[in-house]
Amino acid sequence: MTPTDLCYTSAAELARLIRERVVSPVEVVRAVLERIERLNPVVNAYCTVTADAALVAARAAEAAVLRGEPLGPLHGVPVSIKDLALTRGVRTMAGSFIFEHRVPDVDAPFVRRLRAAGAITLGKTTTPEFGWKGLGDSPLTGATRNPWNTATTTGGSSAGAAAAVAAGLGPLAQGSDGAGSIRIPAAFCGIYGLKPSYGRVPMWPLSNDDYASHVGPMTRTVADAALMLAAMAGPDDWDRTSLEGRPEDYVGELGRGITGLRVAWSPDLGGLRVDPEVAEPVKQAVAVFEGLGARVEEVTPGFADTHDLVRLLWSAHQAGNRARHLAEWRERMDPGMVACIEDGARVSAVQYVEARERKLAFWDTVRPLFERYDLLLTPALSVAAFPVDRLNPAHWPQHPWDWIGWASFSYPFNLTGQPAAVVPVGFTPAGLPVGLQIVGRRFADLTVLRASAAFEAARPWADRRPPLE
Repeated sequence: MTPTDLCYTSAAELARLIRERVVSPVEVVRAVLERIERLNPVVNAYCTVTADAALVAARAAEAAVLRGEPLGPLHGVPVSIKDLALTRGVRTMAGSFIFEHRVPDVDAPFVRRLRAAGAITLGKTTTPEFGWKGLGDSPLTGATRNPWNTATTTGGSSAGAAAAVAAGLGPLAQGSDGAGSIRIPAAFCGIYGLKPSYGRVPMWPLSNDDYASHVGPMTRTVADAALMLAAMAGPDDWDRTSLEGRPEDYVGELGRGITGLRVAWSPDLGGLRVDPEVAEPVKQAVAVFEGLGARVEEVTPGFADTHDLVRLLWSAHQAGNRARHLAEWRERMDPGMVACIEDGARVSAVQYVEARERKLAFWDTVRPLFERYDLLLTPALSVAAFPVDRLNPAHWPQHPWDWIGWASFSYPFNLTGQPAAVVPVGFTPAGLPVGLQIVGRRFADLTVLRASAAFEAARPWADRRPPLE
């Protein structure tokens, strides 16, 4: 097996090979670190690489294998952590000059759990400033580039996570998603991304965005995502909003298929604009679900229009969380974020509470569909990846900060907290990845994973590699 092949080997397979002493954790980690050293200057997926610590951990993992000690499910497998998540002893900059030198003394709960499962952290992946937008650039760490075409964006805010997985710079990446930040870059970069049910993976500290943010896996295969989610999920006293009860057997139940499931399909959620080069591959992918035994029906959901609502809430939360920094840091902050904060600062308390009432009522427009159907299929995004220096594609409406229009399939399910995944379904004529979104009922993470795995078995994608070399 060549070093490149090793870097593109799934996490599940790496864990097996390590347990069976076919490869060593040191061999795996060294191969990935060498690839990061060579390709990270091209894609800018990592803002901090902890090579020395990773090799120390890999040697310890190798020694544990040789001693015959009990091994965790991710023993010796490399993983990356998004630079919004706290990591003990490792910089957590959040893509901002404001926190350029911050070194936490504690791990976020899911980081702690990944380490306990035996995963070896490689470093921190890039994010736009404070994860505020669905693109992949920040004033501190620069632009992250799509491995399929480095002139185009990865999307965001889990930008480096998606680029790392797509480029073979680690099989597992932790992402977070407040309005599509796992699913957007997964779609743009041609990988698998899962936003689990809200609270499935505990967070600390909680994001001050009214329960919109979710933590989940970003991987090349569905089985890897199931393995990673199993390690991260479950209640934790640090997060009082985390879901009670043991998670389901994501790994063991993954192959049960979707025969008999009722699946709704909406090409536009009742009127959203979708570029034809995206719409056609998605439509073709939906037909696969019928062949897998599901009952698929095209629907026109009666969801309430939420774009103005999300724009108000998004800017108000940015203002509440970040306006305090403007006096000192304005000139070194993302100009789009500054414009977003300034819009949010004009939102009154009455307007915010009225908007929150609309947000809470939004569930009642979504719930009826999921009383009839187990899953909803939609395009992941309205567009394919576009140039890295743009907030919106040139052929779409422009705005000083609002990027949400082309991601309007994503954020509704942050408002409802439902599980939603993106699977790769093909490419545009220009060779850019296209994704399909699979949305499940509340708490039905396993159903979304099963549907994703069934589709992957019928239309595998993990063997496709971007032309970086």
